[in-house]
Amino acid sequence: MDILKYFKFEDVGKRLEDLETPVPVIDIDVVLRNLTRWQARCDAKGFANRPHIKTHKLVPLALAQIELGAKGITVQKLGEAEVMAAGGITDMLLTFNVVGGHKLQRLADLMRRTEIKVVADNADVLDGLSHAAAQAGRDLTVLVECDTGAGRNGVQAPEAAAVLAKAIDAAPGLVFGGLMTLPKNGARGQMAAFLDDAAARLSRAGLDAATISTGGSPDMWKDEGLAHINEYRAGTYIYYDRSQVAAGAAAYDDCALSVLTTVVSTPTTDRAMIDAGSKALTSDLLGMEGYGEVRSLGGARVYNMSEEHGFLDVSKHNDKPKVGDLVRITPNHVCPVTNLFDKVIFVRGEEVLGAVKVDARGTVQ
Repeated sequence: MDILKYFKFEDVGKRLEDLETPVPVIDIDVVLRNLTRWQARCDAKGFANRPHIKTHKLVPLALAQIELGAKGITVQKLGEAEVMAAGGITDMLLTFNVVGGHKLQRLADLMRRTEIKVVADNADVLDGLSHAAAQAGRDLTVLVECDTGAGRNGVQAPEAAAVLAKAIDAAPGLVFGGLMTLPKNGARGQMAAFLDDAAARLSRAGLDAATISTGGSPDMWKDEGLAHINEYRAGTYIYYDRSQVAAGAAAYDDCALSVLTTVVSTPTTDRAMIDAGSKALTSDLLGMEGYGEVRSLGGARVYNMSEEHGFLDVSKHNDKPKVGDLVRITPNHVCPVTNLFDKVIFVRGEEVLGAVKVDARGTVQ
């Protein structure tokens, strides 16, 4: 597959030394390897791949995922869906309750130009969804979101899933499409028990859960709980990050994105200061020590941050970085990092291919 055909790169030089920092640097070959490997697993397991684009937020990468075999994409907010629809994506699942008149009008507008399904975890949102369907002049498929242990959105019991599915089926302009969940990491068994019970109740009520959709990158390579799943949503796998390595989902060689930074000060022999703080790396710890690490320095950690400053622990290294040196930080959580930058840089090894606008950056409404 020629993944580069989807990109139009802005020339920013050919070497890492030509780049202004801080900036995310993404190895396109690692991206393609990650995408191909996951698609092969989905094909082998027999479930549809519906990748979440909240990690990369790039139309070119969404198009590449679809060419490789993804059924469609997952979006979290209407803004993401609008950007992806404008880029030619025609099959989307929006995994967030749509609430409020402005958003419902935007949903109706999207329905007129692309295939989009939504979720619901309460009956209060159904009237608005019915109104959007009427405005669009077509039916809207709605999946019941189930809380199978993550403690976020979702109906709280299989009985409630069946009740809500019946309400969707009875609502004007709405079509019950199945069940959707994001399970708690390491709790796929609990998820499977919930969804199997809910599906059985639906079957007895004469309703078909055509789609049973789960997701999550930390457990993506585990088979537990997937016997009755026919769709999988993963996002972080395209880049991976330090948290995914810690979860056992990836190795550091699979981490396609790093944040290129410059050493701007070496105030002590134990500390180097870099030009990437919380506005470049995010403050997400995800249960780990530090905010990122430098593999070329033996895993030296960013142990503290302010908004623009990163504090790099170099106490264990004899060959200390110098002012002006470039270092690449593997972040804890790559998804918010992408959303912090207007542009990202793609490379092939050490060769800089160019800059690309982050199409759906800031689309949180």
